[in-house]
Amino acid sequence: MEKRSINNFSSDFANVCRGIVMGAADIIPGVSGGTMAIILGIYERLVSAISRVDTQLIGHVFHRRIGEAASRIDLRFLMSLGSGILIGVVALGSLMEQLLGSADSRSRTLAVFFGLIIASTLVVGRRISWSQPGRRFQMIVLAVISALFAFWLTGLQGIQGSTHPGYVFLCGMIGICAMILPGISGAYLLVLLGLYEHITGILHHLRSGMLSGDDIKTVIIFAGGCAVGIILFSKFLRWLLANWHDQTIAVLCGFMVGALRKIWPFQSDLTPGITELKHKVYQPIMPERLSAQVITCLGIGLAAMIVVLLIERVSRSADN
Repeated sequence: MEKRSINNFSSDFANVCRGIVMGAADIIPGVSGGTMAIILGIYERLVSAISRVDTQLIGHVFHRRIGEAASRIDLRFLMSLGSGILIGVVALGSLMEQLLGSADSRSRTLAVFFGLIIASTLVVGRRISWSQPGRRFQMIVLAVISALFAFWLTGLQGIQGSTHPGYVFLCGMIGICAMILPGISGAYLLVLLGLYEHITGILHHLRSGMLSGDDIKTVIIFAGGCAVGIILFSKFLRWLLANWHDQTIAVLCGFMVGALRKIWPFQSDLTPGITELKHKVYQPIMPERLSAQVITCLGIGLAAMIVVLLIERVSRSADN
């Protein structure tokens, strides 16, 4: 019994740490919690757990079968992971903003994630069956199409948003999907939808203790949209993985590659007079020469790739 408790604690602690990484990554445009979930090896478990929020779960709760309800949605896993995500967003949010706000540290920070995602795409791509030539062509086409879509999406500018309850609810549904959709940042989707500044403004009011009635109403509506969106989308993803596993993985790999546009380490600051990160605009550029900064970023990116590939190799050896 004691050994089992220790194992459970170790598992919970590991999931909290995974959540912290996911929470920190969600702050970076172009990096989603879904991408980190794939890198950390918990993606399909996360999708499966969320997708089990259904009438059967409600029946367990209604009849006070709490143990069965908790087991159905992998509650212990979701709670430890969710706690970590919250810690990551709150505790590391300021640090990530500082790293991304400085020209030197921004390039190096993005280089880390750039290398992580490239290596992770290779790791995830190994899950696809490449044995049949015709099937190989199909997977490549799907990956290319989804990569082009993600590349186009991450280059768009934001539209004028609205605070109408229906629009806020819809934005919540769309934005939360990035939590389990690799390659696309939820924060970036909210920027595109024109609601990012409004939501972050409410968070600022919350920290300063100046929430208004309209703020509370907006948070409730937005949270409702998030709840509906993530449950419905997770069910759809679970169905895709069960019935079209290789095709789904190919599309997810494409999303990850296409979204690399947003975290290209070499960027030009188009808004030098603005200090707040959420208002700044950057444009990817090609370095004019092989400077010390460029070499450093390349080295950091390569190191990040090697770390992911080594971890994946150790995990496979342990499984065998």
